[in-house]
Amino acid sequence: MKMIYIPMIKNALKEDLGKNGDITTDSIISEKQKGKAVLKAKSEGILCGLAVFEDTFFYVDKDIKIETFFKDGDRLEKGDIIAVIKGKLNSILKAERTALNFIQRMSGISTSAYQFVRAVEGTKTKILDTRKTLPGFRVLDKYAVKTGGAENHRMGLFDMFLIKDNHIAAAGSVTKAVERALKYKKENKLKAIIEVEIKNLAEFKEVLGLDVDWVMLDNMKAEEIKKCVMLNKGRKKLEVSGNVTLDTVRKLALTGVDYISSGSLTHSVKALDLSLLVE
Repeated sequence: MKMIYIPMIKNALKEDLGKNGDITTDSIISEKQKGKAVLKAKSEGILCGLAVFEDTFFYVDKDIKIETFFKDGDRLEKGDIIAVIKGKLNSILKAERTALNFIQRMSGISTSAYQFVRAVEGTKTKILDTRKTLPGFRVLDKYAVKTGGAENHRMGLFDMFLIKDNHIAAAGSVTKAVERALKYKKENKLKAIIEVEIKNLAEFKEVLGLDVDWVMLDNMKAEEIKKCVMLNKGRKKLEVSGNVTLDTVRKLALTGVDYISSGSLTHSVKALDLSLLVE
């Protein structure tokens, strides 16, 4: 994954430093002055993105030294010291905000994923993410979801068929859309699974007789979902999606579906509160 995120670090630093560099730090702190900064948790959560955090500093200055006391996936308590960074203060301050932006976002996603997974404990249901990620940031967003204990859905448009309402409208029916996808899959010798999004019981009954692997029950009420689970009898993998929240996810899981996906894991990120203070 390092080969993927290093260009992200490069671009983020370029965005922050521009052509003039950090004019505030360069005007106040000499390049020879050395010091130490501490990364501290200011709230509880699940740590994620430590390698990206470290490599942001190393990209600015390969001589910076970092000592870490936690690893990705560890639970943080308020006040925990996560890492100590030593080296030129000039370099530390130039990398500070970019490094924090990475680790705070990723830890926020991991914390949210962890909360959703905890909410459905004791059920068969697994929590999935979606493609509602920050553009260009998907690999890190989805890594953070996994770190929090949830699972990744498809990585992009290329690795799984997902026939949605717009595809069905364009094709004319669920059956026609599935037939076209099956034909394309066969002609191109693809192994990708086929999932179909449906929005009511009539469409579900139609899709039950088709050669698909998953069915997404979109924005359906719990009672309707239970009927689908009963009709399905384990034939297809069932996924619930649409306006899923921490308050509703357990009720949905108790219907007996295999998966619940939530875009909020990555599109409504609340960054974990972490701080970097020079000592």
